[in-house]
Amino acid sequence: MESIRPIMNGCTETGKPLVSILMAVYEPRMDWLREQLLSLNAQTYPNLRLYIRDDCSPTVPYEEIQSCVQDCISAFPYTIQRNEQNLGSNGTFEWLTREAEGEYFAYCDQDDVWLPEKIERLKDSLLKKQALLVCSDMYVIDENGMIIADSIRKVRRHHVFCSGERLSRKLLFSNFVTGCTMMVNSKMAKAAVPFCPYMVHDHYLALWSAEHGKIYSESRPLIRYRIHGANQTNVMAGVKDKRSYGEIRIRLSKNKFEWLKEHFPCGQETKEAINQGLIWSDARLRSWNHRGGMGTLWKYRNLNRIVSAAECCLKYMPNSVFMAAVRLVRNNKV
Repeated sequence: MESIRPIMNGCTETGKPLVSILMAVYEPRMDWLREQLLSLNAQTYPNLRLYIRDDCSPTVPYEEIQSCVQDCISAFPYTIQRNEQNLGSNGTFEWLTREAEGEYFAYCDQDDVWLPEKIERLKDSLLKKQALLVCSDMYVIDENGMIIADSIRKVRRHHVFCSGERLSRKLLFSNFVTGCTMMVNSKMAKAAVPFCPYMVHDHYLALWSAEHGKIYSESRPLIRYRIHGANQTNVMAGVKDKRSYGEIRIRLSKNKFEWLKEHFPCGQETKEAINQGLIWSDARLRSWNHRGGMGTLWKYRNLNRIVSAAECCLKYMPNSVFMAAVRLVRNNKV
C-alpha cells in the first residue's frame, strides 16, 4: 500500500539539491510520531522529500499512521508505504535507501525531534567539508520531552566524536555516528547496499563512508534525541544475563567481522584490521565460554581495551554481580 502527496508549488528552491528524509516506522507511539513529523515539516531547508516505510506494525493501524502523516506534512512531498513483511529496522532503512531519490539522504527515527535548522546545517557542513557523511551531537530528552543532557556524551561516557579521513579502523570497533543525526551522499549510500546484517545501518554507512572519503562531526546539537526503554540502540540492549551477553555482544561481533571479510570492499589496511577483529572476536567468544582464548584476547586488547579488560573479569562473576555491572554501564556510571 502506498500514499503519495504530489509535489506542491513553492516547496522547492532553484539551485538547492534535493535532500530526502528516510523514516522507518514500527509500532509508533502516535504523539511522539506527530511531534517528530511536525519538526520535519518545520525544517528551514527548502527542497525536501520524505520517504516513510511502516515495518508491518502489528497493533498500530497503517491507516492511523497515514492519517498522522497527512495531517503533519504540508511543506514538501512525501511517500508512505508498508512493508509486505517485517524486515527489521536495518532491512527497512536498506529498502528506503534503494528507492529514494535525491542528492543527499537524512535518516530519521520515529520518536525524536529535529531542530528547524538541522537539514540546512548538515547540508552546508557536508559541502563545506567535502565529506561523504556528516553527523551531529544531540540534546537528550526523556519520555516527556524534557531535556536531561545537552550532549549525548553526558549520557554515554565513552562516546567520542571524530572527523577526518582514514577512520575505518576506529569505526570497526566503535561507532560514533548516530543515524538520526546524519546526512550522507546518496550515491555513496546506494553503493553501500546491501547493508551488513550484523551492523546497525548507521554504523555500516559510517564505515563505508570512512573507507571511501571523509566524515565530519558537527559539535552543535541538532536534534532532541529521546531515550526511553524501547530504544533499539540502548546501551547493552537485550542483555539480561551472561549467556545473552555472549550471544548479543560477542557472537554477533564475530559474525560482523566474518561478513565484512567476505563482502566489504576495502583497502589493505582495513582488510588487516578486519582480520585482526575476527581473531579478537573469536578469542573473546572462546574466553567467555571458558574454552581458552584468554591469551589471544589479551594480545589484541588494543583493538578495544575497555571491552577486553572487562570481559576478562566479568566472565568469572556470578550472574547477579554481572547484571549489576551491566546496570552501571547502562546508567553511565562506568
